[in-house]
Amino acid sequence: METGEGADGPSGPGEPGAGPGTDLAGLGCASFNQDSTSLAVGTKTGYKLFSVTSVDKLDCIYESETPDVYIVERLFSSSLVVVVSLSMPRRMNVYHFKKGTEICNYSYSNNILSVRLNRQRLVVCLEESVYIHNIKDMKLLKTLLSTPSNPSGLCALSINHSNSYLAYPGSSTIGEIIVYDANNLSTVTMIPAHDSPLAALTFNASGTKLASASERGTVIRVFSIPEGQRLFEFRRGMKRYVNISSLSFSPDAQFLCASSNTETVHIFKLEQHGPSGEEECPTWGSYVGKMFSAASSYLPAQVSGVMSQERAFATVRLLVAGQRNVCTLATIQKLPRLLVASSDGQLFIYNVDPQDGGECVLAQKHRLFGEDEDKEEGVESEGSEVTVPVQACPSYAATVAIPTTGPVTTTLTGYSEDGGAKKGEVIPEHEFAAGPVCLDDENEFPPINWCRDGTRGGQGRRL
Repeated sequence: METGEGADGPSGPGEPGAGPGTDLAGLGCASFNQDSTSLAVGTKTGYKLFSVTSVDKLDCIYESETPDVYIVERLFSSSLVVVVSLSMPRRMNVYHFKKGTEICNYSYSNNILSVRLNRQRLVVCLEESVYIHNIKDMKLLKTLLSTPSNPSGLCALSINHSNSYLAYPGSSTIGEIIVYDANNLSTVTMIPAHDSPLAALTFNASGTKLASASERGTVIRVFSIPEGQRLFEFRRGMKRYVNISSLSFSPDAQFLCASSNTETVHIFKLEQHGPSGEEECPTWGSYVGKMFSAASSYLPAQVSGVMSQERAFATVRLLVAGQRNVCTLATIQKLPRLLVASSDGQLFIYNVDPQDGGECVLAQKHRLFGEDEDKEEGVESEGSEVTVPVQACPSYAATVAIPTTGPVTTTLTGYSEDGGAKKGEVIPEHEFAAGPVCLDDENEFPPINWCRDGTRGGQGRRL
C-alpha cells in the first residue's frame, strides 16, 4: 500500500530557500512502498531502502550516496526507484537500483513536491500542476494544469493498477477532493469532504475507499470510490487541532491508522453494522450509542454529527511528541502490525489486537541510521525486545554477486519481498493483470527505448 499521503513522510518539500528536512537532525523523507514490505528513507548524505518483512530484523537492501534526497519512492519490491534531491528539485530521476543505472529523468517547470506510482502510472505533483506518465515507457500521457494551489504536493494514487484512481485537492480554501481516473484520463467525481483545506489522503489497496483529513485534524472521513459517498466518519479528538501527516488502510481495509504531530497514533475500525443495527454481543457502549442515535433527531445537526462519529479502536502512545512521522498497517509474519517511522530516524513496530483493540504493544524498534544508543548501553526499551543490530548495507557489487536460481519458464520472474537481493522469485500472475510493467530481472525498463542509445545510460526530457 501506498502510505501516508499527507506531506511526504517525516518532512515535506518545504519552502523555497529552506530545503526539505533542513530543520531535521535525521531523516529528510521516509515512505513505505505500496504493499508496506519496504521502507525508503532519505537523509543529507544519501538514501536507503529497507526490507520490513520481519519484526526482529531490519535489512538494508540498498544504500546510495546521493545527497539531500527529499523524495524517494520504490515501486513495490522491484528495483525501480524514483529519487528527487535538493540539488535539482525540478528533476525526477528514475533508477534501476540493483543494476546501479539510471533509466531516465524528467525536468519540470517547478519544484517537484511529491511522486506517486503503481504498476500502470507514475504521477508527479507540482504546486499548481500534475503530470501523469505511463510507467511502461515513461511517456507523458496527461498534464493537469492550473490545479488549485497545493504547496505540500498532497495527492494519492490507488495502488490497484486496474483502476489507478488519483485524488488531489480541488480547492485551496476548503476540503474538496478531485478523483481522477489516471487510466482513462478523465475526471470521476468531486467530493466535498471537509470545511477546511485537506491535509492527508489515502486509498485502500483495491481503490474502492478513500480516506481524508483536513488541516484541523479532528475528523477523518472515508468515502466510497468511484461514487464518492461517505461511508465512515471518525473523530481523532476534540480538544485541539493537530497536523495529520499520515493515513493508511490495513491490507484488508478493515482498519485505518492516522498519525500526527502529537504523541498518539489512532487506529480506527471500519465496521459496518447490520441493517437492524443489532450486534451479536450487546455491550454497555452499544446501548449508549443507541440512546445517542435516538436522541440525535431532536438535536442540532452539528451536535448530532459529533455524537455519530466513531472513536479510535486502538491507539499507540509514542515515546516523543511533536515529531513528524509516517505510519502504515501491515501483516508481518502473519500478524497485524503498526509501523511508525519517525523523523529522528527510528522505526517502531507495534502489535495490533484485531479483536479487542486498546493500547498497542511495542514489539520492536530499529534505528534507520547511526547506532542504536539503547542497544549500546544494553538497555531494553519498555514493552520491546532488544533491537537486533541493523545489517550493514551490501554494496551493489556484493548484491549482484549473490548466486541466482535458474529462470522459471512460462512465468514472469522478478524480485521477491526480500527487496531484490535474490533473483528468480516468481511474482504472482494477478499482479500483472491488464499487462502492466514487467518486473523482469534482465529486461526491466526497457521498454524505454527513447532514453537509451546503446552506449549511454539514461537521457532526460524537459517538460
